[in-house]
Amino acid sequence: MPGADLQGRILCAHCQRHANSACKGCLLVLYCGAGCQKTHWSTHKQDCKSPLIKKDWKPQWDLADREPAFVDGSGTSMHAFGGKKFFWGNVPAVDVLRIADNEGEEYDSDIRLLFAASGDPRNVIKTLESIPKAYGRSIHAHVNDRDLDIVARNAIILLLMLTVQDKNEAAECMIHIWYSARIRQSDIDLLRSVRGLIDAVCKKIAGKAPGTVLGKKWTFANASLRLVLTKEQWSSLLGYFDVPVGLSLERAQRIRTEVTLADSRVDYRERRMIGQVPAHRVCGNRFREDGILLPFGHHRHLFIAPNPTFYQTADWPMKDSADPLEGWALDDILQAGAGPATNDVYGKLFYYLKGLLFSCQRRLSSLNVSFELSNCAAEDLGKQLKADAFARIETANISDGGYLGCAKAVAFLCPLLQHPAENGHATLLTLFMNAVDETVDDSEIAASTSAELTALLEYLPHRGGAPPRSMNDSRMILMNFLRPLVRDVDKYFNRYMELENFRAVEQYLGLRMKDPHTIIDKWPMRLRLQQGQAGAQEEFDLLLSSSHTGNERYVEWKRVD
Repeated sequence: MPGADLQGRILCAHCQRHANSACKGCLLVLYCGAGCQKTHWSTHKQDCKSPLIKKDWKPQWDLADREPAFVDGSGTSMHAFGGKKFFWGNVPAVDVLRIADNEGEEYDSDIRLLFAASGDPRNVIKTLESIPKAYGRSIHAHVNDRDLDIVARNAIILLLMLTVQDKNEAAECMIHIWYSARIRQSDIDLLRSVRGLIDAVCKKIAGKAPGTVLGKKWTFANASLRLVLTKEQWSSLLGYFDVPVGLSLERAQRIRTEVTLADSRVDYRERRMIGQVPAHRVCGNRFREDGILLPFGHHRHLFIAPNPTFYQTADWPMKDSADPLEGWALDDILQAGAGPATNDVYGKLFYYLKGLLFSCQRRLSSLNVSFELSNCAAEDLGKQLKADAFARIETANISDGGYLGCAKAVAFLCPLLQHPAENGHATLLTLFMNAVDETVDDSEIAASTSAELTALLEYLPHRGGAPPRSMNDSRMILMNFLRPLVRDVDKYFNRYMELENFRAVEQYLGLRMKDPHTIIDKWPMRLRLQQGQAGAQEEFDLLLSSSHTGNERYVEWKRVD
């Protein structure tokens, strides 16, 4: 049942017994009856009556009529604050295979997938869960990242999926290890069971020379997982299962909130809130405060220990803007059930993920899958892996200019892609998140101001009211930051392709950019409908509520004969 605990109940926010109705004031929490709702009101009132939940809420800079920090540069950083780790995806998960639309559901060959700069395991899980039952051959998924923290977390999450017999229990534990800053005793117990697998390897290799690269393969029913690390990395891996000595829950919470709730970043947080559904602001603020991915009304008292995979250093590892919602399609999340608590967006994410992880485990029970995890730079994979072997290569956004760039990323990885004579659907997938912003110049932004603002006003008539008193009015700020949503992004990406010599990349490397795409839309988060068409306003509101810009551009590549 959507919105349910492990026993299939929706939970009252007060007594945590079966609930049957939501608070009508906010639709965030559930109750079993009027008695519990009345008793809980003294606690719930601060959320139900929060200024953030009001439709006429305004950011602090607007109320004070001052220039916000992200405009005048007085904040700690104009762009990012906090750690530099990317433990959570920042674009929605992709089924990189889409076998039904490519090779076909009854394809009669084994398939090898390469996640060259994987980040978190969302694309791996989304892909495996989507494989139709008609496909009966084997899948090999090579999951690589250059960051040992990410490889360690991926190994732990996948080992939990493969070793915990109770699928509901495994799914919830995976969610909390993946996203929650605090975990339960039951999660600690499951971590210990996985730790035993790693500890056995460390004892076995104790006599090996420093720097030795060692691989260990575990086999479980239909699946196996092989992990390749140096001797020192194997030893380090044990630390991800244990809370650092001396780190109390209170200290861990302070380390996190010093980033997620930093005073210097209030304008940045509130800029994000302007476009959100009012109740979602309250949900987001709760997650910034406690860092636990749970339905809004679920009690937090069982979460007794810091999540050790987040606390390997003295600082919070991620940016203050990192958000679990970014890694999944918001429309999929909103369609997930949370019982009558229809505004509980993080609760919906919790149940969406629980269903996805349960479904993936169930699919693995009848699918032959082998995982291999490695820790190296994506550009070094060609030295370690067999050429012409992979049906799909997913590269995250290492093709962006701030990383390898298009030519290098594609050149390093395309030799690993299957030749069309073996698999005509083999595809290398690249993502460009910054190309449009890097290509448009200030004069063009100025010249397009009138047209873009006119287009935006078609979507935002409901944000009227009294005329803006200054450029610090949050409506003016919102309009300025929303301009990329209606920008002619094709114009700028075509220019980017010319500047980066995409055609020369094709010719020199024996590749072709696929048109049409068969894995993912070129612009998966771009507005498709014209204002006035049925569903256009809803499409705009959905993009506005997300943290995405519509500038995210995928390019699919295939080898040519």
